[in-house]
Amino acid sequence: MPSRLESEIKQSRPFARRSEEAMVSILRTAAILDHGLEDALRAFGITLTQYNVLRILRGAGKDGLCGREIGERLISKVPDVSRLLDRMEDLGLMTRERDQADRRHVTARATAKGLRILVESEPTLEALERQHFGAVGNGALKDLVEALDLIRAPKR
Repeated sequence: MPSRLESEIKQSRPFARRSEEAMVSILRTAAILDHGLEDALRAFGITLTQYNVLRILRGAGKDGLCGREIGERLISKVPDVSRLLDRMEDLGLMTRERDQADRRHVTARATAKGLRILVESEPTLEALERQHFGAVGNGALKDLVEALDLIRAPKR
């Protein structure tokens, strides 16, 4: 009998290895979560990557961060952080300020509008989180997080 994943993706042959099934399952789940988050955030006029940047800048507080530091902290890496920040600045979600002592250093900070979007989107995103993770107990979530940590750990 095919697994739920095999049925979901209409795969006619079983996976060759359990690790292959796990990898495809992670990718499928990530795609579903990503799609749901993108849809939810569209109502607030931002993308998932822009949401991620706003969360990063909110965490940085009044000190802000430079583009390189933002790029290092992003969940999904983007090829051109400067262009991403340009678009966000054009939307009024953040500001950038050039350091007077070192003109090469530019600090980004979330605007009131950007922070307001984070607050306004919280209930929607929490509902989505409950929808996907509500049936998963705390013990299973802890195990899941630990297993994913192992998968992401650098290999030697």
